[in-house]
Amino acid sequence: MSEKNSNGDETRVKEEAWPRPARAWYALGVLTVALMFATIDRSILSLLVEPIKEDLAISDTGMSLLIGFAFIFFYAFLGLPIARLADVHSRRLIIGIGIAFWSVMTALCGLAQNFWQLFWARVGVGAGESSFAPATYSIFTDSFRPADLPKALAVNSIGFVYGHALALIVGGAVIQMISGMTDVAAPGIGVIRPWQLVFFAVGLPGLIVAAFMATVHEPKRRGFIGAATTSKRKAMPVRDIYRFLRDDRRTYVPIFTAMGIKVLLSFGMSLWLPTFFIRTYGWTASQIGYAQGLVMLFVAPIGLGIGGWLAGWFARRGFDDANIRVVLIATIGILPLSILFPLMPDPRYALALYGLNYCIAMIGVGPGNAALQIITPNEMRSQVRALYQFVFNIIGYALGPLFVALFTDYVFGAEASLRYSMSTAAVIMGPIAVFITWYGLKPYGLSVARSRRWS
Repeated sequence: MSEKNSNGDETRVKEEAWPRPARAWYALGVLTVALMFATIDRSILSLLVEPIKEDLAISDTGMSLLIGFAFIFFYAFLGLPIARLADVHSRRLIIGIGIAFWSVMTALCGLAQNFWQLFWARVGVGAGESSFAPATYSIFTDSFRPADLPKALAVNSIGFVYGHALALIVGGAVIQMISGMTDVAAPGIGVIRPWQLVFFAVGLPGLIVAAFMATVHEPKRRGFIGAATTSKRKAMPVRDIYRFLRDDRRTYVPIFTAMGIKVLLSFGMSLWLPTFFIRTYGWTASQIGYAQGLVMLFVAPIGLGIGGWLAGWFARRGFDDANIRVVLIATIGILPLSILFPLMPDPRYALALYGLNYCIAMIGVGPGNAALQIITPNEMRSQVRALYQFVFNIIGYALGPLFVALFTDYVFGAEASLRYSMSTAAVIMGPIAVFITWYGLKPYGLSVARSRRWS
């Protein structure tokens, strides 16, 4: 592409350079399926808490480490260097290798005979999944025209939510299917229990998805605001990214911190929810898996649709802070529901309030993702996104389950008090998230106004 072309010629070349819509949407489809498998592989452990605790003699705190910290151990740290690789090397190859690796490691969770074997297998799952998000966002940005990109990201968000829901539904079905099975003696390995077979059932099919990455088109890179115009280029220096974030810290710090706290609360609630229903109401793992999954499948599109519409409504009325404003509304809305639903005397009321809570939480997902993309220059978007995920996962995914478990083990001192641990976590962290989100409103609006100079 020559910069010396006339405006008309240059526009024509750029139009021809975009991937065909069929290629772009095919890539989105494959990557959305891959995201669903990733979510299943990371989430299935939360449905297996009780049999694993019984067989491996692990406490709630130990289970929280397996659910959260073990997964994040390499996930968060590898995301940053992989994001730099994704800026200069084959993204589909990076993603394909990652899918294959995390699928194998999920299956290896089924061979674990003690806490540490399961811990390091979970570390491997997280290491493989760390390859996914930075390269995926990069492919989306180069596959869809700017006008179509929000639609693509919305589909991807629905895919993430549906992945979690399908993890619960499929996981519940598999658990029910194997519930009557007896232990299997494997030569050289030992006894394989029914819960271990679940990891094989959900992990190995991911290898098929990994093979499909070979059919995904590697789109041409575009959208540089600097001088880089060739295919051979280096990733933006870390010092330049640091300088940009430091200069705009009044915007980025509240976004990173508030999102991290909110995900700490939401992950802590969500990952302990099956165990909460089992302990409090006597439900089975398959019962709550079906129920929670179906609730998510039904309410998620509603919340995501409302969030996108509301952000547009605010933007059309001149609010530069439209995206964070919607996030603030959602954060305020979920606070009382997060406190109340674990305390309900009837499981039907608890499930209904949880569904309403989840729907309102989904209102902030689309605008929250868009908020970071809008204020970040193209050259550093993958790496800033990886940094965001580092904070997101360390605070949220690693500490969320642990935060709830510590109340259960060391404050209330009884597994049956899990409901009070969940409610207490919401009482403490919810108001903090609301305040930090509100504090970042004005700086974010100013950053959005400044970003218009890049176009």
